[in-house]
Amino acid sequence: MTGFVLVASIILSAGSLAWVFFEAGLNDFGRWILAFGVAWLVAQRIGWKWVSSVGLALAVFLSAAGLWFGLTPGWMFSGAIFALVAWDLTDFRERMRFVAADDNARGMERRHLARISLLALGGMVIASITMILRVKFTIEWGALLVVVILIGLGQLVNWLRK
Repeated sequence: MTGFVLVASIILSAGSLAWVFFEAGLNDFGRWILAFGVAWLVAQRIGWKWVSSVGLALAVFLSAAGLWFGLTPGWMFSGAIFALVAWDLTDFRERMRFVAADDNARGMERRHLARISLLALGGMVIASITMILRVKFTIEWGALLVVVILIGLGQLVNWLRK
């Protein structure tokens, strides 16, 4: 189940970001984003876990750049949210390799997926509201983006310490 959600998150992240760049007429950026999405999927398949960290950093950078250039904030947020979900699930799958057989691994997986689904749902509600209201990038959105980036970087630093 985690593998399916991981693949779906990578596809949704790359697809969201590529969609908005294609929509803005930046076709070369859209193609590069799709190419990186495919490379991320291949890297997951062959076991290169570090690519998820690169994918998260790239998605956050592209989301910030897209907001700076005035692209649709909802698609930018969804691209970053799904990259964060993919990064988290990559780490979770790695940690699950060391769980003993009698530790109810399926229950742990269901609970983790439920928690991350709630977080992703909250982020997608915010992204949907921005698309419905056609919110433009302002200083408030910039402050929110800085907070999200700092939280993400804090999680990344915490992960690197392990």
